[in-house]
Amino acid sequence: MNDIHTHLTVCAAEAARVARGVTADQLGRPSVCADWTVRELVNHLVLYSSHGLEHRALRRQLPEETVQRDFTADADWADRYAAQLDRALAAWEKPDVWEGDVGTGYMTMPAPVIASLIVKELTLHGWDLARSTGQDFTVPDATGTFVRAVVEEHAEVYRQYDGFADPVELPENASDLERALATSGRDPRTQVPRVRP
Repeated sequence: MNDIHTHLTVCAAEAARVARGVTADQLGRPSVCADWTVRELVNHLVLYSSHGLEHRALRRQLPEETVQRDFTADADWADRYAAQLDRALAAWEKPDVWEGDVGTGYMTMPAPVIASLIVKELTLHGWDLARSTGQDFTVPDATGTFVRAVVEEHAEVYRQYDGFADPVELPENASDLERALATSGRDPRTQVPRVRP
């Protein structure tokens, strides 16, 4: 497997761990993503980082019923999310999946770029969910460095479409993960809702 798949696996495991730490009473509470509840954040994370990850590997569009689904309606949604992440990671284990382009519905990008963006999705929204529910989101330094590079490469495009807020200044000793969060408009030092989903 390549390095991107390794980072996908690491971030998927951490996102699944955080998901299992979410309690039913937290789902209706506000999240750190502006105008989103924890439930809405969970549904976004589950949809794009697990179902979306698998469908990108299969070169298929997400079915409308999956896009509209409330995954949290299932009491065991976190376990189902973990299982779906495993299926998605397995789909990306095939070498030919990394060849050619993948259509997203909006644009077409090389498969490694799509996979890198989903590492970013798992990390940023996994962190959002952790921060919204009183948990931590941690990854190895190498993964933090990788995510920082992905965020910095695509930040201006995301900012044009309100996907990222303005960058946050951090002290010089901030980690690469913290810098990735800050570049995306998240402040790892506070719980003030300021990021757009």
